[in-house]
Amino acid sequence: MKKLLLTAAVAVLGISVNAQEFKFGPKAGYSLSMLKASGEGKTYNFDAKSTFYAGAMAEYKFNDKFAVQGEVLYSPIGGKQEEAVSYNLMGVDVTGTEKSDWKLGTVQVPVSAKYYVTENLAFGVGLNVGIIISAKIKTTATLSGTALGQPFSDSTSETEDVKSHMNKLNLAPFAGAEYTLENGLFFDARYNLGVSNLMKKEDGENGTLKNSFVQVGVGFKFGGN
Repeated sequence: MKKLLLTAAVAVLGISVNAQEFKFGPKAGYSLSMLKASGEGKTYNFDAKSTFYAGAMAEYKFNDKFAVQGEVLYSPIGGKQEEAVSYNLMGVDVTGTEKSDWKLGTVQVPVSAKYYVTENLAFGVGLNVGIIISAKIKTTATLSGTALGQPFSDSTSETEDVKSHMNKLNLAPFAGAEYTLENGLFFDARYNLGVSNLMKKEDGENGTLKNSFVQVGVGFKFGGN
């Protein structure tokens, strides 16, 4: 009986070891970034910003069902705003629009736990640790009016570096799915929920700025048992 149990244990151990896999490779894709600000009892939603991400991944499978995955990605996230402006300057009525483009360069380190429903389809949850390495706001104003009976228009643009006003970490829990083909090519999609306040609290301000984003991409896995 003991010999039978020992043989069974060795067989199970052998199956477990053989099932372990380490794979790695590049990945890249499309990202839809969304900023949301709040302050003084109000909430401000930005227009979504289309951008990209690119980097590398590594996956370790414990067995046929469970795996962990780590990645290092670069992604410029952010958001856009457009406001109508109207004011009177020295008796001249001026109207127009003001557009703001928030550009936040980030290095992202997502770490996830994955469950393989089938050999090819996996679902995962994890945490995306984002590090903000640059932060700029490009503002473009287009104005028009009538002065001394003559119409006029003007357009100005300026870029402000706001990195010193931003917190460095952007933590975003995420959930997603991945499908891998037999040749190693894979497709994945995720929703990352921004929970960190990206704006530093300065001069008693209590406002918040949070970033959530959707990622849809493709990659290739090298390696095996």
